[in-house]
Amino acid sequence: MGDEHHLCNKIDSMRFDHDALRIRDGERVTLAERSTLVEPVYRSRQEYKEMLAAHVDQLSKLQQVHYADNRYALLLIFQAMDAAGKDGMIRHVMTGVNPQGCQVFSFKHPSAKELYHDFLWRSNRCLPERGHIGIFNRSYYEEVLIVRVHPEILAMQGVPDELIRKKKVWEHRYQSIVDMEDHLYRNGTRVVKFFLHLSREEQRKRFLARIDAPEKNWKFSVADLEERKYWNEYMQAYEACFSATSSKHAPWYVVPADDKQNARLIVSRIIVQTLSALGLSYPSANEKRLKELADIRKQLMKEREDGV
Repeated sequence: MGDEHHLCNKIDSMRFDHDALRIRDGERVTLAERSTLVEPVYRSRQEYKEMLAAHVDQLSKLQQVHYADNRYALLLIFQAMDAAGKDGMIRHVMTGVNPQGCQVFSFKHPSAKELYHDFLWRSNRCLPERGHIGIFNRSYYEEVLIVRVHPEILAMQGVPDELIRKKKVWEHRYQSIVDMEDHLYRNGTRVVKFFLHLSREEQRKRFLARIDAPEKNWKFSVADLEERKYWNEYMQAYEACFSATSSKHAPWYVVPADDKQNARLIVSRIIVQTLSALGLSYPSANEKRLKELADIRKQLMKEREDGV
């Protein structure tokens, strides 16, 4: 009983931890001032498993009500440097969610068709409907991250030269994103954005682990090492992005990610609290519906009596 009480207290206390990870509206972000490793909220591997299982169970129950309530949609966005653990995060945290009400989209290199459209087009087609949870493993934010680090990509996107020459393309894209997320909020979609904050040294270790373990070789490519050379440029792009696009209604959370287990507990708790705050409930039956159900019940009971 004592261990269960401690576990409940530990889970509840996490609400005080994650709030400091949230980027406030208008806050100037400096990632070097934010830790990639914090004191774990679990005391042992076993306690981590118990806490994550409790979160997953809570999330599963909330998602069932969310699906039935059918008033809100939830969009979860994950951005990070390579090897930060996005795939594992999604797999472990969302493992108990009914696939019928949840979809995961991973945005890789855009297709030729997608390049013919504006930069938000391909992701907007994948937005979750009411009652559903949508997960973007990378997202439209790539358009102000990798494209900013490699601006030559803009030429491939067919953006008019006069817009690029104005040198305000990034500010314009930030504004487009903020306007779109405000629109989603006004229409019942809640957006929560996670940046898994990994240190350069931890990335090096994880790259080596992928090389040394045969079953992980497929996860590593030479392109990953090439992008690592642009680490500082990526950090600057992320800082500018977070400063411009984190808002009260669509916040960014900078999650310390050097400890994968700790990061999963933090993210899962934030998702649980986000859904809990929506005031979800199963639809209540009105008088007409109750009478209809009573009549159906009578028919089913009569079948039993008649031996049908």
